[in-house]
Amino acid sequence: MEDLKDFEQYMAHLSEGLGHSDRHAGLRGYTTGLMSPLQRKSVEPMAALVEPLRVRARHQSLHHFVADANWSDERMLLGICQWVVPLMDFSDGGWWIIDDTGFPKQGRHSVGVARQYCGMLGKQDNCQVAVSVSLACAAASIPVAWQLYLPQEWADDAPRREKAGVPEALQFATKPQIALQQIEHLLAQGAPRHCVLSDAGYGVDTAFRERLDELGLPYVVGVTGSVTVWPPGHEPLPPRPYSGKGPVPRRLRRGDANAPEHRPRTVKDVAFDIDPDDWQEVTWREGTNAALRSYFARVRVSAAHRDELRSELRAPQWLLIEWPEGHEEPLKYWLSTLPEGTPLQRMVYEAKMRWRIERDYQDLKQDLGLGQYEGRGWRGFHHHASLSIAAYGFLLAQRLQHPDEVGGKKNSAREEPALPTHYKPRGSPEGAAPRPILHHELAVAYRRAAGS
Repeated sequence: MEDLKDFEQYMAHLSEGLGHSDRHAGLRGYTTGLMSPLQRKSVEPMAALVEPLRVRARHQSLHHFVADANWSDERMLLGICQWVVPLMDFSDGGWWIIDDTGFPKQGRHSVGVARQYCGMLGKQDNCQVAVSVSLACAAASIPVAWQLYLPQEWADDAPRREKAGVPEALQFATKPQIALQQIEHLLAQGAPRHCVLSDAGYGVDTAFRERLDELGLPYVVGVTGSVTVWPPGHEPLPPRPYSGKGPVPRRLRRGDANAPEHRPRTVKDVAFDIDPDDWQEVTWREGTNAALRSYFARVRVSAAHRDELRSELRAPQWLLIEWPEGHEEPLKYWLSTLPEGTPLQRMVYEAKMRWRIERDYQDLKQDLGLGQYEGRGWRGFHHHASLSIAAYGFLLAQRLQHPDEVGGKKNSAREEPALPTHYKPRGSPEGAAPRPILHHELAVAYRRAAGS
């Protein structure tokens, strides 16, 4: 089986960063289980599928490998990148996509769990949230950095931190701060300065955008309609005239209600001021059933945040606005430092490229068990995530090498390997509906090769 040969080469490559050789079987077994069509990708059902005649022993070894063994999840992600990235085509551009994803969780003991916004549920609820950076090209993307967000209540709770194994040196950081740390670490390793994409959860943070500028990274980041800017025809007042006493005034001033031209405007207000003839219909890519298109306009602006502490305006950038036909108001806003001569269609294309990370999360959660880790500790959480990404990396590499096939095999109906009849995993029934990304035969081939 050609795919099994490719898989073993991939496993050998990733094993180089594991240290002890006795961890290699854990890597193969765990990754194989994640790629199998189980509905629940926790340790017990994976152990039963990979080694049905020794479920208890396999369960213990897999649990130790993911929860306790001292190997580096960061080194694992690096190994995945070394395998996948050379297969990615960056001739039409590359992007760093920043996002976070939530995992609903009950109780209070699982590391980082707290009542916070969960994108998966679309509301505040008990969950864990992880921040990630993905590297994307036009045809594919792969997560390259991953870290659990530790809420302030966890960061300040020493007993809970110690019990969950949170590193002592880790301090509280906001999600934008975590993302910047990840980007800075990637750049320190020699990563290219691709354009950064993010949603408004990061884009509204002025310090986040300014740090990207300092790092020399262009960006297209979402913002909310309440963000204020200086559009054409609006600018702050100059510093107060020098009185001859004390320091020379250097700070800009905002006008009062009687001088609206010296007050910033919200991006929503700017959108309503744009002439109807300046909106253009743009198609950015082909969707599953139809071309994706909408109406867009853009204007050069300067961000307006705490101008009273500055002596000059920030550099001009693009404000990009989407207003679909039939909507009463604009749908989305972006601030961008793409070059001034960038065509509108290209700018929309780059702004919309963020959809790739949503597809990553969909596949990782629904098919590769990203959110199904049942342990409570910091190490296990990150180990499990990096192994889910390892499984995704293998399937992505197979797809890039064989674009007309899925998982290295022709896209045809497959039979689902059954669990032992005496085994029933906790929490969920075995057997999930197959999805194209899953590699249904790999677990069977692996079991045969291992003599199970």
